[in-house]
Amino acid sequence: MITISDVAAFSSESGSYVVATGYDSITVLKPVMDVANRLNRNALKKMHPGETLWDGELKGFGARRQKDAVTFFLKCRFRGRQRWCTIGRLGSPWTLDTARREALRLLLGIADGEDPVRASRGADTTVKEAVEQFLKEHGPKLKPRTLVEYKRLCEQVIIPKLGKLHLDEDMQREVGRLHAGLSSTPRKANLALMVFSSFIGWAEKNRLRPEGQNPCRGVAKYRDAKRERYLSAEELGRIGTALAKREAARTEGPFSIAAVRLLILTGARLQEILTLKWSYVDVARGQLRLPDSKTGAKVIRLSAAAQAVLRAIPHMSKNDYVIVGDKEGQHLVNLQKPWRRIRKDAKLSDVRLHDLRHSYASVAAELGGSLPMIGKLLGHSQSQTTARYAHLADDPINRLNEEIGEQITAALSPKRVGSDNGPSGDKQRWPAKVTP
Repeated sequence: MITISDVAAFSSESGSYVVATGYDSITVLKPVMDVANRLNRNALKKMHPGETLWDGELKGFGARRQKDAVTFFLKCRFRGRQRWCTIGRLGSPWTLDTARREALRLLLGIADGEDPVRASRGADTTVKEAVEQFLKEHGPKLKPRTLVEYKRLCEQVIIPKLGKLHLDEDMQREVGRLHAGLSSTPRKANLALMVFSSFIGWAEKNRLRPEGQNPCRGVAKYRDAKRERYLSAEELGRIGTALAKREAARTEGPFSIAAVRLLILTGARLQEILTLKWSYVDVARGQLRLPDSKTGAKVIRLSAAAQAVLRAIPHMSKNDYVIVGDKEGQHLVNLQKPWRRIRKDAKLSDVRLHDLRHSYASVAAELGGSLPMIGKLLGHSQSQTTARYAHLADDPINRLNEEIGEQITAALSPKRVGSDNGPSGDKQRWPAKVTP
């Protein structure tokens, strides 16, 4: 089997060789001695609009100029029919050498029964067309909420800014401008860059672009300034009071109140509670056994307080969800509006629902929980995610260290002669008195 590297090496040993293709084979023929007809860099620079040049090294490979753009192409036969395959425009990523190697790859593909037109279609495909195909083919592999985010970023950011570009073009400058234009929303800018990079990877895998030419690689991401807000015991008390008052006055729905309490008591993610079904509740083990989550299948442990909240939630007929929504058979979709009313009552306008998860972790750290234990409770798949709570885990250690220091300092303090008491008059417990 002839590979691209085999053919390239063979063609450079003693001059130019022709690669001829048949229905199911590739044959390397004798050298072509007419060097004058060979397509080269100087000839490309001197091309006039409407002019076509053929390569003297690789049969069927050539370049044509239309107005200001020079495009490489391959003329070949596939299953008895003539094919014209556009490779790409002159300029990054397509040089004469990379275009010739791509032509070789297409010829090798013919020997394996691959349609060269389909394999080279990226040159005539716009980003908009390819993105739509990407969402259609790759979308089903994503989680539903991730797919929604991909579609939103493609429709609002990527297609409006890059949609008219051709897929084979060098887009690094345009991608950099897109990212810089979203500087006021750095998280959105980084997400758009991530989605477009994923799209380019898909395009390279499907041979719509040459491999190793991802335009996102040279774009520096904005720093991800993660917002950390932890509720104190006093602040948790204010939320508890606000929940109790609204529950007693029936000014908030029981399912919204239960959802907030479960978020506080379990450290679960918002969607994990909103989409919770009764079938996921394992009463015997005191667990929520989720078949899927952001990090895959997950077990959430229920404290006695969390179990009490679940027992108080009414079961609705014809609805499998724990937190019931307004529509029949559906779960609650929007907890943000009820939460804004609750946090307003508690005078905590800067607290987000996700901060309840951080607060759960902070309480665990204050009680001496190790980072692996906290990560297990939160369902983190990577230890780096839990590392953000490292400074909280140091609090009980720091308190113990202070107590040790105070005890040792008291022991080292000068004592009054004839007295077993320290400067404060307290009986010293350590070190023990030594009698000569």
